Amino acid sequence: MMVRFFSPEEEAQIVAAIRRAESMTSGEIRVHVEVGATAPALSVAKRVFYQLGMEKTKDRNGVLILLEVDRREFAIIGDEGIDRVVPEDFWDTERDVLQQHFRRGEFATGIEKAIEQVGTKLKKFFPYQTDDENELPDSISYGKP
Repeated sequence: MMVRFFSPEEEAQIVAAIRRAESMTSGEIRVHVEVGATAPALSVAKRVFYQLGMEKTKDRNGVLILLEVDRREFAIIGDEGIDRVVPEDFWDTERDVLQQHFRRGEFATGIEKAIEQVGTKLKKFFPYQTDDENELPDSISYGKP
């Protein structure tokens, strides 16, 4: 059974935001929705990151935004290539943007805004190169534990 958290319009809005962000950076951004998770969002995000093969990017610069629908939690993690070059509080502003929008029930908009910020921030460390390949799908993934 396929779980649909976002409407087709919201999914299109998020995928478009990913494509815009990835046009600025060689970083790869994915959004994953997990249903029925019992573990904290951060530990689920670490597992899903590898399930989705996100560690296989050339520069190790994948970013995962994970939503746990049932637990009403989320996590943002970046691969080791990002962690090596960015300050420790790098994801704090994105976390705050997501929290503000999620409190109002604006999930798709919150994710879109966070993705835009991630693209802008990653551009500094991983600028887009003309020979960049889209190494990971832009579509939203859904999973159950």
